[in-house]
Amino acid sequence: MNNLASSIHKVSMDLSDKDVVKKLVDACAEGDEKYQRALFKQLYGKMMHICYRYANRPEDAKDLLQDGFIKVFDRIESFNFKGSFEGWVRRIMVNTAIDYYRKGKNKFAISETLVDASQIADEEDDENVFEAISAQDMLDCVQQLSPAYKAVFNLYVMDDYTHAEIAEKLEISIGTSKSNLSKAKRNLKLMITEKIKNAK
Repeated sequence: MNNLASSIHKVSMDLSDKDVVKKLVDACAEGDEKYQRALFKQLYGKMMHICYRYANRPEDAKDLLQDGFIKVFDRIESFNFKGSFEGWVRRIMVNTAIDYYRKGKNKFAISETLVDASQIADEEDDENVFEAISAQDMLDCVQQLSPAYKAVFNLYVMDDYTHAEIAEKLEISIGTSKSNLSKAKRNLKLMITEKIKNAK
């Protein structure tokens, strides 16, 4: 086995190396299970993290991950090598999560607020509150948001979508996207403040 092929089969392959990615894409497109497993192992952690941010339960996250990788392998021949391969896979995972929520469109009508948003409408977001807890605690709080708030928060804050893109993806108005983001941040602020208070 040559050095390039050997590096492919290592779990820590360098996906920024164009030669490695080319070999990987070609082999996966041909259905080579060894290469598909290597890619799955390489990106499992990062992509599971993305799926978990959108899913309601760990089982849902696993389903999203599986569906996402099926799409990756089905479409891998279409990767044009013009951008980051990992970024291309990430986009498929995010779109898979969006599809998951769009199939349950009624979930977006849910308005599970911790408090009446109008009670704190004039308050400014305190960025220090968001910096006061660990990333895991923050993820736990995001998981407690309603599906609508969680989806918009993840897309806008974590995945860099614009409100116009979110509106199109989720089939909601730009105004609803902005409103859901604002309410998500307010609810997160309340949850985080409560966590900090209880930790003292």
